[in-house]
Amino acid sequence: MHSAEHDLPIRLLIVNDDAEESETTVSHLRNAGLAVRPARAASIDEMKHHLASHPFDVVLAASPCAEMTDGDILHEASATGRDLPVVVQVDHIDDAHLVALTEAGARGIVLRGQFFHLQMVVTREFDDLEARRGMRRLEAQVRETERRCDALIESSRDPIAYVHEGMHIRANAAYLEMFGYDEFEDVEGMSLLDLVAPPYVQSFKQLLRDISHGEAPPPMHELEVRDAAGNVFPALMEFTQAKYEGEPCIQIVIRKQEYDPAMAQELDDLRRRDIATGLYNRQTFLKRLEDLVGRVAADGSQHAMLLVEPDQAGGLEKQVGLGNLDGLAVAIAKRLTEVLGPEAEIARIGESSFALTVQNSDYVRTQLLAERIREAFDGNLLETPSNSLSATVSIGAVQIGERIAQVSRVLAKANEALHTATSLGGNRIEIFDPSATERAEEERVRAWVAHVRDAIAAGALKSHYQPIVNLHDESEYFYESLLRMVGSDGHLLLPAQFVPVAEEHGMGGEIDRWAIRRALMDVQAHPPAARPIKVLVKISRQSLADPGFVAEVDAIIREVGAKPASLILQISESKVFTNLRQAQRIEAELRGIGVGFCIEHFGVGLNSLQLLNHLRPDIIKLNGDFIETYQQSEESRARVQELVDRIHDQHIPCIARGVTNAATMTAMFTSGIEYVQGDFVASISESMSGAHA
Repeated sequence: MHSAEHDLPIRLLIVNDDAEESETTVSHLRNAGLAVRPARAASIDEMKHHLASHPFDVVLAASPCAEMTDGDILHEASATGRDLPVVVQVDHIDDAHLVALTEAGARGIVLRGQFFHLQMVVTREFDDLEARRGMRRLEAQVRETERRCDALIESSRDPIAYVHEGMHIRANAAYLEMFGYDEFEDVEGMSLLDLVAPPYVQSFKQLLRDISHGEAPPPMHELEVRDAAGNVFPALMEFTQAKYEGEPCIQIVIRKQEYDPAMAQELDDLRRRDIATGLYNRQTFLKRLEDLVGRVAADGSQHAMLLVEPDQAGGLEKQVGLGNLDGLAVAIAKRLTEVLGPEAEIARIGESSFALTVQNSDYVRTQLLAERIREAFDGNLLETPSNSLSATVSIGAVQIGERIAQVSRVLAKANEALHTATSLGGNRIEIFDPSATERAEEERVRAWVAHVRDAIAAGALKSHYQPIVNLHDESEYFYESLLRMVGSDGHLLLPAQFVPVAEEHGMGGEIDRWAIRRALMDVQAHPPAARPIKVLVKISRQSLADPGFVAEVDAIIREVGAKPASLILQISESKVFTNLRQAQRIEAELRGIGVGFCIEHFGVGLNSLQLLNHLRPDIIKLNGDFIETYQQSEESRARVQELVDRIHDQHIPCIARGVTNAATMTAMFTSGIEYVQGDFVASISESMSGAHA
């Protein structure tokens, strides 16, 4: 199963005079997990119009096109002046063609029909584009930050200087005043040693030598210094690695020792540590993580970051009470400290959430350390001042290396890993290792496959229902069946967490049959109504492709004793487009046994309405994004009205999914839509109730 690592939509301009091929391309990309917002240009004029009207992330150009040459397309993309990568689809490629396209500016070249390769290239180009955009933003921020820092340093009351290879390259007014100089030119190029009192010169020279050899400078250094007049006074130096005008250097802050160093150290500890546990606080942790990531970028070293949270934290916090949450945190902190000792730096980053970093840790060491932490909690009581608690922990870890040398990405991947560990039942470890992504992905998928198979065998699937309301006939009973699965921790999992894995590993049809049988049994158990109850059940691509599927549906209907008209099977537009012949077959077979057919997410494609030339569904469910943005977007309102008008020309009713407020509900009345669905209308429940109860 392939999916993009990002959640950002890819704004894709398809330059292709073949509408059907363009639609197929979009469907494949969406089915692969890419959030694509497409537009199509069939001519150079249309391409110019799109580029002038909307920002795009990637251009996907078909070669050859009847009215456009490759050079024309690449020239127009370049003429925008924007950073806009172009990927070219070709029937075949030879050396000369490859060189010509590359020299003309193509960033990627893929063969037609190779959709996996296309997905990888589009994702790569988008990720590279985002990285370049991020780099430009960062460069601008760095320039602005440097400007502000320089202004702050100059106005600071603290004496500050920048030193490169022991020589002054920058000093502020407070620094010059401390040492009795009028202008920076008086100290520019002067050795820092010239300001150190003679008894301390030798030790300070060794300190500078160690720093020049790559050793980290001490946070503070006590010595005596002398001013321009030769007056000697005690001082405290603080060192920080820095850059000045692009050159690596050391920032030095010098303070006269007119206070108690022990007291200053104590205050600094209070500022950096969590009061209850004595561990580092969130701010200090983030600073240390930033330093660690910076080391990776500088020397290519490898480290690890781990997030640790107790499973079912809410239940533990209820047991100890709101007034004793610090006691729970102290107990967890004590256990972590006992297990890890000086091996890791530990921080408290939430009520009962902890983070730690381990320097120079490879994947194997990180895994062993995480397992030690997990075992330390599993089966061992936590002692708080008022309770003895049984608790397990979930751990999300990240290997910090050159391929993930950004603080934001490290934190995001650690959170994702922790979420995966908890959603699979807790008391687990998930480690993201960017240098071994395939291995980690395989392990994650294997765990999910086993979990889904166990759930099917143990009857851990559940059907919930949401009413679909007829705006013109309130007596109609209509529901959508929504699948859930009970996780190993007792919490319900949403379809997005297990259905893609199930479909990828051949379990989609089995789940579909279970959902159909369960829905029809619940229809039969519902009190008799004046009209037959209708239920909408989603089916997978696997069932769509199964020649024997409709016969099995017919057998289930007879077994349960339900009326065929009670059942409507729905499948997404993208799957219908890429499996059109199979969709036509199954639609005809379902009509033959009296079962309805629905297309959902209608309107997401480039040419959605063309489907109605090949299929005649019993009902159509519009794409929910159009309804959710209906009030804010003129484009959404126009698109909805266009779809509704064209669908009604075929005498097919529509469902508006995603109605979340009264204004949208009112607008649906005037749009001509027959059915509405959403939390504003009726929420999801475990039984066929709600708006129809």
